[in-house]
Amino acid sequence: MKLLNVQVVLDADRGIRRAEYETEVFTELDDKTTSYAIVSHRWGTEVSYKEMVRLMKRAKKEKERVRQRDGYKKIVKSCKQAMKDGYKWLWIDTCCIDKRSSAELSEAINSMYRWYRNSQKCYVYLNDVDEPAFPTEQDFSRFGRSNGWPEWFSRGWTLQELIAPTQLEFFNTNWVSIGTKEDLTSTLEEITRIPKNVLRDKEAFMRTEFWERPPVAHIMSWAAGRKTTRVEDRAYSLLGLFGVNMPMLYGEGSKAFQRLQLEIIRVSGDHSIFAWNPKGQFGAHQGVLADDPSYFRGCHDITRVDANFFGEVETYMRHNGPVSVDEDKLGSLERGAYSRQFSVFNVTNVGIQVWLPILPCGGISGYFTVILPCLDRYGNLITINLESRGLGLSSGKCLGLANIRDVCPEFRSLYLAYAQDAEQKCHKISLDDRRTSWHGFTRCGTFPWEVTGDTVTLSSRGNTFIVLVYANNDVRCRFAVGLGYYLGRPWASIVCDEYPANQELWSSSWAYFAKQAYDILWDTPIEKSYLRSTMKGVHLPRSIWDARIIVSSATDVMIDIEQCPGCCTGPRECTPMADHPWVPWTSESYGSHELELGGYSARLHECIGQEIVVSRNVHTSLDQWQT
Repeated sequence: MKLLNVQVVLDADRGIRRAEYETEVFTELDDKTTSYAIVSHRWGTEVSYKEMVRLMKRAKKEKERVRQRDGYKKIVKSCKQAMKDGYKWLWIDTCCIDKRSSAELSEAINSMYRWYRNSQKCYVYLNDVDEPAFPTEQDFSRFGRSNGWPEWFSRGWTLQELIAPTQLEFFNTNWVSIGTKEDLTSTLEEITRIPKNVLRDKEAFMRTEFWERPPVAHIMSWAAGRKTTRVEDRAYSLLGLFGVNMPMLYGEGSKAFQRLQLEIIRVSGDHSIFAWNPKGQFGAHQGVLADDPSYFRGCHDITRVDANFFGEVETYMRHNGPVSVDEDKLGSLERGAYSRQFSVFNVTNVGIQVWLPILPCGGISGYFTVILPCLDRYGNLITINLESRGLGLSSGKCLGLANIRDVCPEFRSLYLAYAQDAEQKCHKISLDDRRTSWHGFTRCGTFPWEVTGDTVTLSSRGNTFIVLVYANNDVRCRFAVGLGYYLGRPWASIVCDEYPANQELWSSSWAYFAKQAYDILWDTPIEKSYLRSTMKGVHLPRSIWDARIIVSSATDVMIDIEQCPGCCTGPRECTPMADHPWVPWTSESYGSHELELGGYSARLHECIGQEIVVSRNVHTSLDQWQT
């Protein structure tokens, strides 16, 4: 690796000339035997390798122009800190890689995790933190574009730069130390969802056996909400965390992430790599591999049960299966679970060869349910529903809870297709929220990306779900609408702010509410009713209004406010969707309307015709409803 000579850089900054300066700025050294510090940061106006080498040759005016850059000042400040800590050598990615050489760039990307791991100390420069203390609470007024935390935590490359070093120290914009990784472990876990033991254990990613390392799904989930400038870097920035290498092919787009998953499969027997999309937000899929790390959002609490897989399946069968379980079939299932084949993956030209239990999928011909040795957050086995196509199983990629009834699963050698769409697909949703303004509500912001106008664009990779916040500032009342795309149609859900912020924080707290709503709505199961015209609503507490969302077609969503005719002004009257002139109504239409009344909650399922079926979900007694 090329390392900066700290003394030479500082002398040059002071105007001290040295013989053969150009050859002394960088020295090629072995990261395993050299003591050096390393820098992690957000890029700005940086100084390249070529500029750093030629700095002493430039005319005085040219030197001054380079020295005015934030990137140059960052290099000098980090060299001063390294000198203070007793290090002669420093590495920073802006100028220590000659990016004109594709070979050198590829070597650096494949080695970067090791370089951070072998460093004696890592300096993390937070250019957007002015205070002399590390921020310990989300602050959307300061860090609204990066989930309420410093922007450094939202970038893809900084994930490995946080995990790999043993000694890591944070600095604010003035290069004042504001804490270390060791001291801030609890806050870092809250920000990143990386467990404390992983942050503290340098050996966590160096262990040989896959079951001793963090699950693949967990690592992917830590990267799910992070961003990179180049789409390929979504994959390249994760190489070191999985202990794999692959050539850099900028221009391949999202195929880089598929290549990464295949490399992981070649060296690991971790089935959690298939356990993405636990709520089915991404609908049907061509293969068993995810298109993007964002597909693993919410997978940080998946549990691997390889060692006790048979016990989990047997327990579920005895509780939910036939009255009498065939002991011979159980014996065959047990032998399959302890077979050597169980932990072996093979990547072939017809698919990924795995050894897993399989059973018919709901009696539908040609479809099968494959059971993974993984549990979701509720302790339920995770399954994949797949369609048989010749030698391979593909399509219908959708995870859910294992539903094993009347039949015993059997282990089979399967070939799982892993093809994906070559191009990213975009879905445009037209919003009609004009009626909200009639009652003083305005759209005050969106999360996690900004939207202006009346069109929301959701992509098949990355931007898959968005929250819009509406507020009436006069009465301090607000609600959030979540929009996604599922099986060719938009789906929407809604949640209100039960506990609005105090008056002083009201105007700036919408982003915090947006983040809370995002987490709640992301985990909301997608109902089959979303495949048709639907209406959902919620009563806004301490107000006379109901907020409603109506999905009327594959591209149209209406957001509406109406005066509440129930708990605030008298008994609520239930009206089928057919009576609303602004909701398309056909013999096939149906939906659900969620309401909150005086602290109680109930769901009204509005069905075909005039019949209304009420199902209650209450914390205390609820007066009988009249329909």
